[in-house]
Amino acid sequence: MVKITVGIDGMQCGMCEAHVNDAVRRAFPVKKVTSSHTKGQTVILSGQPIGEQALRDVIGQTGYEVTSFSSEPYEKRGLFGAFRK
Repeated sequence: MVKITVGIDGMQCGMCEAHVNDAVRRAFPVKKVTSSHTKGQTVILSGQPIGEQALRDVIGQTGYEVTSFSSEPYEKRGLFGAFRK
């Protein structure tokens, strides 16, 4: 799994968040996507890496601007996560 954090400028409300989330879900096979207009970011969990330019293009088409992009490996931490090696 990959965790991608994207800084986004222009989101003002919950509908803006939904607009971005829907666009990402339609364009990419993601496991989870959440946006926060107060933090100005979207966090995406995906089974496969997503290219920065592809994300910039999709989000740009919604009328918002990508201000930052970071990607890192993600391992789900649950109740039994501490027991894995």
